[in-house]
Amino acid sequence: MARESDEVRSGTLPQATGGRRIAWAAVPEAVTAGIERLLGARVVGAVSQPGGFSEGLAARVRLASGGGAFVKAASTLTAPAVAAFHRREIAISRRLPRTVPAPRLLDAYDDGDWVALIFEEIPGRLPAQPWRRDELERVLTAVTDMVRALTPSPVDGALLGGPRLGGWAALANSAGIESGVVKKLEALSPWAARHLDELAALEESAAPALAGQTLLHGDLYPFNILLTAQDVFVVDWPHAWVGAGHCDVVTLLASVSLSGMDPQPIAESHPLTHDLDPAQIDAVLATHSGFLLRIAASAGAEADRHLVDMMVALGLASLRWLRDRL
Repeated sequence: MARESDEVRSGTLPQATGGRRIAWAAVPEAVTAGIERLLGARVVGAVSQPGGFSEGLAARVRLASGGGAFVKAASTLTAPAVAAFHRREIAISRRLPRTVPAPRLLDAYDDGDWVALIFEEIPGRLPAQPWRRDELERVLTAVTDMVRALTPSPVDGALLGGPRLGGWAALANSAGIESGVVKKLEALSPWAARHLDELAALEESAAPALAGQTLLHGDLYPFNILLTAQDVFVVDWPHAWVGAGHCDVVTLLASVSLSGMDPQPIAESHPLTHDLDPAQIDAVLATHSGFLLRIAASAGAEADRHLVDMMVALGLASLRWLRDRL
């Protein structure tokens, strides 16, 4: 691809919380009663938490007994995709080794409609954005340790969804062009629209570079990370998949450009990426940006705009790094 003027502009991390959260009081009484039975105490307070884009409840709850927990819940009737993700996350969380820096699943509720996960409460916060270098280094170290703990994958692939990667080929075919989605892509990135066939070719040859035996988080961004004084925790695991151990760290590094950092020197020194064939990193960036920008360009008026804005920002960040590398 020829070097061109900078059309894939840098930006900032948009609001990192979805716009369709609900309060504890909005959850049906029978459901909250069921959750309280599992908690072993009455909930006397609940505070919705920042980070993530799933619909439904995501709250820290305080208990009459003096303890606390983190609870997230969704209805199959009103948010079927989220409820399905919750059920998958229950299965994954139950199988994560204790050495993985993830909150422990304490219990789960499922009445056929409402699905809820009850996690241990982590007294942490989201990483500062823009990234602070010391916090980024802590997270990158934790991700390295996490990859080692999750290779080979402790979770059967049959319980997992496929990787959320790829989209350029779908955009390049006649249906994508005729639907007008490519026109929307052009508004997001004229550069990508002009190089659509080349991006599709990169994506279609990416499979060998993505193959591996590591259980990957699949959604590793700042809004799915909690920092305590001593530890790093990775939360929200419904999109886990099995692949090459470097994939999560590449997508995380792509996002640091939204903090004004150049991801390339970090990748050149990081233990999971410094010895890779350049094509292995390019494959992740191509398929990652294609997934995010295809979804964003296809989003209708009913879509959560916070989520769409985040997809655009992260997709363009990956695309910018890929373009610079090429």
